Amino acid sequence: MGSFGDITKVDTSGASEGTARQDKLSVHGVDASHKMAEHDLTRMNRYKELITRVGQKLGMDPAIIAGIISRESRAGAALDHGWGDHGNGFGLMQVDKRYHKIEGAWDSEEHLSQGTGILIDFILKIRAKFPSWPKEHQLKGGISAYNAGDKNVRTYARMDVGTTGGDYSNDVVARSQWFKTQGY
Repeated sequence: MGSFGDITKVDTSGASEGTARQDKLSVHGVDASHKMAEHDLTRMNRYKELITRVGQKLGMDPAIIAGIISRESRAGAALDHGWGDHGNGFGLMQVDKRYHKIEGAWDSEEHLSQGTGILIDFILKIRAKFPSWPKEHQLKGGISAYNAGDKNVRTYARMDVGTTGGDYSNDVVARSQWFKTQGY
């Protein structure tokens, strides 16, 4: 699963205070990201087999797919009949209908394949944009771009400026690292 970099080697500051407040946490940073991922684990486990299958099929670490699902939809808990983001985001991975033709049911393998494919496309765009960055930096940049687009990623240190909560890639990386410890 290392063709896009090793998620366990990506540095992260975790969730911002604002993101941590979603779960009424008094901590922020990596601890908050881990706690939010833990809150999503029971729901996430319903999709573990699908996530693993899609990850293996597309060469993406299932822990990263789980990290995005946790952040985007709280493993489905934040969705209304599969929709979020004021009716623009669809499914566990919140594929934006304004930019993509929606594929599959909100919790289907087809949906997870589409969302993971979008993530991979962004990682490849960041790889092309910053060829001298180590794979782990390109991976984190691709995660940031999944939320705010590849044009938003300008420097490694400030890649979350302009993302939702100003912490998107840092939070997803920390959640992904936690899911990795849970067998994803």
